[in-house]
Amino acid sequence: MKKLLLNALKIIFFLGLGIFFIWLFMHNLTPEEKKDIYKSFIGANYWWILLSIIIGIFSHISRSIRWIILMEPMGYKPRLKNTFFAVIIGYFANLALPRLGEVTRCGILAKYEKIPFQKSFGTVVTERGLDMLSLLTAFLINFFVNFDKLNLFKETSIYKNAVEKYNQLENPNYIFYIAFLIIILLSLIFYKFRHKISHTKIYQKVKEIVLGFYEGIKSLIKIKKPFWFIFHSVFIWLMYLLMTWVVFFSLPVTSHLGLNAGLAVLVFGSIGIIVVQGGIGIYPWIVAEILAMFYIPITKGYAMGWLLWTGQTVMIIAAGILSLIFLPIINNQKYEKS
Repeated sequence: MKKLLLNALKIIFFLGLGIFFIWLFMHNLTPEEKKDIYKSFIGANYWWILLSIIIGIFSHISRSIRWIILMEPMGYKPRLKNTFFAVIIGYFANLALPRLGEVTRCGILAKYEKIPFQKSFGTVVTERGLDMLSLLTAFLINFFVNFDKLNLFKETSIYKNAVEKYNQLENPNYIFYIAFLIIILLSLIFYKFRHKISHTKIYQKVKEIVLGFYEGIKSLIKIKKPFWFIFHSVFIWLMYLLMTWVVFFSLPVTSHLGLNAGLAVLVFGSIGIIVVQGGIGIYPWIVAEILAMFYIPITKGYAMGWLLWTGQTVMIIAAGILSLIFLPIINNQKYEKS
């Protein structure tokens, strides 16, 4: 009951945070500006959004293949359809609670492919590290591609709010120092008393998880198909870029924007999704601020943000529900044939 209540509070918190960002943006707009956003959203060409959804599906298929490549050095090769369903359901679960998706998709492979949870989770940790590295790379590319927009970026609310929050901290680095010291202290305590607690179930479980993580992360070094692993790592983010860019064609005012604008929206929009669960509320605001640097009216940019967010969210919800339906059906058919 306590766990259920905690999960419910988390959902309410992130939903409330998203609603707050929506209110924060909308309350300063005039009735005419709100009407302009509504007309842009209703009058958009949704065929481009459908194309964006299809491109997004290809990125998830590529991610599924890359995950299989990561698990091969450990002696596991799950079927692509089960891996794909697991990835999609993981994204679906992440809409509800942060990091729930990572646990969910590993649980699915444990059930349907008999892959130990801790080992597949180790590869997911590796994946997340690669995603952060990819996002950092995309950020650096965006910096050089849109270098001429740097002064304009300093005028956005994104930059001003970040600087203001940073300046409010008396010592911005003290949090990291404290966290580091706590980790060191806990590690020393654990090492000191490890022999006294080594027989307990908790110790054995933690040890099993840690070893699984280690083996999963180690699989990155022993990849059997390095070329295809790199190919899919690049392909995933190229698809992310394309699925963002093609939606620009759904509105006449943004149809002239190039891939550089798509890259800027992708990078900063991804940060918004990390900050607020699912990006609700904050994602359209970030898109509006970024597109303003490309001389797109703020109301049109906000409408574009909602079009992008809606297309991506609808894809995850629809594909997630279908995956939940077909996953047990397909695997039941397999068992019946066996």
